Amino acid sequence: MRPREKRKKSWFSWFNFLLIAIIVYFSSILISHQIYLSQVNEDQAAAEARLAAAQEEHDKLVKEKDDLSRLDYIEKIAREQLGMTRRGELPYNPGKSVEGK
Repeated sequence: MRPREKRKKSWFSWFNFLLIAIIVYFSSILISHQIYLSQVNEDQAAAEARLAAAQEEHDKLVKEKDDLSRLDYIEKIAREQLGMTRRGELPYNPGKSVEGK
């Protein structure tokens, strides 16, 4: 009987090719999922910022709604924004300053 001849192994084999293809495939899936998750995290941070701004605006509007039920606040708004006065009072408008005079 002849001793078995050792075959020269080359680095290319179908097993190695298949193994590399599987590694590349799963690596690309992993990278795409990481990119997707980072985008989701950015979107979540932006949504939380919008939520905080909306909550702040809501709180401000609720406070203003509560203030509008008070007579002293209504009087203050009428005096400041509408220029209204009580009977017997004279309105005071400081006027615009003119430079050079």
